[in-house]
Amino acid sequence: MAIWIRELSARLETPSPTRLPPTEARQAAVLVPLYVEAGQLWTVLTKRSEHVPHHRSQIAFPGGARETGEDSWLTALRESEEELGIAPGKVLRMGFLDEAWTPSGFHIVPCVGAVPYPLELSPNPDEIAETFNIPLLEFANPRLVEDRQVVINGRERMLRVYHVGGRQIWGLTARILHNLMARLGYEVAEEPLEGLSALSLSLPSMPSSLRSPKN
Repeated sequence: MAIWIRELSARLETPSPTRLPPTEARQAAVLVPLYVEAGQLWTVLTKRSEHVPHHRSQIAFPGGARETGEDSWLTALRESEEELGIAPGKVLRMGFLDEAWTPSGFHIVPCVGAVPYPLELSPNPDEIAETFNIPLLEFANPRLVEDRQVVINGRERMLRVYHVGGRQIWGLTARILHNLMARLGYEVAEEPLEGLSALSLSLPSMPSSLRSPKN
């Protein structure tokens, strides 16, 4: 197993991710795909289509509601294959991020997995309008991060917004990214992290042995 996968898996494991108490919220899971390109960690995000029943046109990780008999990983892998054509056997399970609730009534479990590079995607046009790959260090650039004060259900809250690639990433996706960045030690710097690579986390280029990672 590659050094970067071992190190990231350890960071996801300790301290243990937050687990939410059972509620009537609908159980769901998303896949947070990671890969290394040119010495940097990248992830994949989607823009949901206008045809899906929930979160239309929003930027999100691949995922959806759990079906009977599934656990969180099975849901994340099934939805990623349905939405993006990522075969479950090509995802190496690394760990979890903090669970979260959404205002739309879902209890979300983010599952973090390594995927091969180059990553071939086959988006389902009924569910996905667009996909885009982003280096994680973009989310640590203070010029691209906004903490916006908003009022939700009569209460003031601070909402994190990432302005990346001409898009605004907010809500659950921004919370997952914020949690991931904290786990990796990629805090938002006072100055842009120009020239900083994933090598600071012992993250070499993806070796050939991980071009088709297995469960």
